[in-house]
Amino acid sequence: MSYIETLGKNAKGCTKAIMVAPSGVKNDALGEIAKLLIKRTDDILAANSVDMKAAQKNGLSAALQDRLKLTADRIKGISDSLYEVIMLDDPVGTVESGSARPNGMRVTKIRVPLGVIGIIYESRPNVTVDAAALCLKSGNCVILRGGKEAYNSNKMFCEIMREAIQKAGLPANIIQFVDDTTRESAAELMKCDEYVDVLIPRGNAPLINAVRKNASMPVIETGVGNCHVFVDESADINMAVSIVYNSKCRRVSVCNACETLLVHEKIAETALPAIKNKLDEKKVEIRGCERTASILGESVKPATEDDYHAEFLDYIIAVKVVKDIDEAIGHIAKYSSGHSECIVTNSLISSNRFKSEVDSAAVYINVSTAFTDGGMFGLGAEIGISTQKMHARGPMGLKELTSVKFLIEGSGQVRD
Repeated sequence: MSYIETLGKNAKGCTKAIMVAPSGVKNDALGEIAKLLIKRTDDILAANSVDMKAAQKNGLSAALQDRLKLTADRIKGISDSLYEVIMLDDPVGTVESGSARPNGMRVTKIRVPLGVIGIIYESRPNVTVDAAALCLKSGNCVILRGGKEAYNSNKMFCEIMREAIQKAGLPANIIQFVDDTTRESAAELMKCDEYVDVLIPRGNAPLINAVRKNASMPVIETGVGNCHVFVDESADINMAVSIVYNSKCRRVSVCNACETLLVHEKIAETALPAIKNKLDEKKVEIRGCERTASILGESVKPATEDDYHAEFLDYIIAVKVVKDIDEAIGHIAKYSSGHSECIVTNSLISSNRFKSEVDSAAVYINVSTAFTDGGMFGLGAEIGISTQKMHARGPMGLKELTSVKFLIEGSGQVRD
């Protein structure tokens, strides 16, 4: 039996223990993790320091280093998020619906765990704890396969979590870490359908596409974020400046960051200079259409077709001046990854059209795209942002990590 198969078998062997664990026991385990993370902060920072030194040596971009970096405050934030998950309702056993049939049968639809969840992700070590916490609370076992950039950080987090859940009386193998960052381990996990019930990729487009194409079990895609902000002709300029800046610059390395700015031609000569002046504070590179360049001057680089498709994850933004809301909605339909889109407008007609015609997981009216986040939506920590149209779309919280089953009770009924 291979290494990955062994992890899968270990996880499968723990599914009953976590599936039937009372909410109190699961919450106790999460509390133990939260406390131990704080107690072991120095160990976590030491492990992360090794990863950061390697990242600097290997020339990882500043944005990606920011995703990788842990501080005492960030660790406290991760710990605090676990208490938020504790406060959330446990979805397992929730009755979705129920009815009595004419023959006396009682049919009840309830929520149940998915089983064993495999997660393949990249350089954000906080994902290790967020994902494990949500899987545990929703009654699932999890196999975590992180990227090589965060290897030491992820391994330390998993050691701490396994120790904590054992202290709470649960098997350590409910949470497992793939101690192998080669492509072979990822490829094998994608084919481990005998033990893994669902696979969730979280990372860039090549990773997500590879998992979708090669996995032999169901896949829930967490999305690439080519997010848009459209500044309508009726927009308040100051509001537009604030929303674009926050959407783009709050954290450029995350999937909810704005990558493309669309501006109505009737407001472009006023709005674009004001927006550029604010973006200049972070030295954001603008790649724009000819009209954008004619307004903003030589600092604008010509935008290519690839730029409008791109998830930059950097201080770069693609800009296009559009004729009207029809062109803006058409542009989003063509280039968006289906993650998050925003319109800045004072027109009820425009906002209603944008809400009904833009088909993305999160659609904003006069709100920064930076809010596409499980915590901001009241879901606690999230497993990722799904851009699919299956049962999970948008921020995936506890409910999205469960399925349903039907319970049928009767008194001896048989079918003719």
